[in-house]
Amino acid sequence: MSRSKITNEELLNHLQTAFGEDIQEHNETYGMLNVYVPADKAKEVVKWLKEHEAVKMSFLTNIAAVHYPFNKGKEIEVVYQLHSLVNNVRLRVKTTLPIENPEIASIVDIYAGANWMERETYDFFGVIFKGHPNLKKILNMEDQEYFPMRKEFPLEDQTREDKDNRFFGR
Repeated sequence: MSRSKITNEELLNHLQTAFGEDIQEHNETYGMLNVYVPADKAKEVVKWLKEHEAVKMSFLTNIAAVHYPFNKGKEIEVVYQLHSLVNNVRLRVKTTLPIENPEIASIVDIYAGANWMERETYDFFGVIFKGHPNLKKILNMEDQEYFPMRKEFPLEDQTREDKDNRFFGR
């Protein structure tokens, strides 16, 4: 296994020097650094990470979202996974959005590959990427009025009478 040319600590120091208080929180999961930034700064941070001479996050691995229904005002978490191929280091940039207005700036102008990732995230979670060139559903039906990955519906039909909870550990 090849070693990283830049450590998570060095990467965090670069980010904190450049963005100060905008790096609201940070932690490590399985050796990958996670940083939390305000939604209005996410695009700026992602752009900086790609363009910074020492960091060089040249590859966007994924854009995803998570729905936390009980986290009032921060129900939707958008996650950008970036990879510096030169430095062999990965990073997650995370931000939260309110469910009432899940809008964030598109990063398609920074990473062309973000196009379909943002469309998929919109399709399944309803995150609106402002400035996206063609934000429409790609996997679900156009007339579908809900976002299937949100935890807004019960997993089981509560009106079923043919179900005996004893067999389901309840």
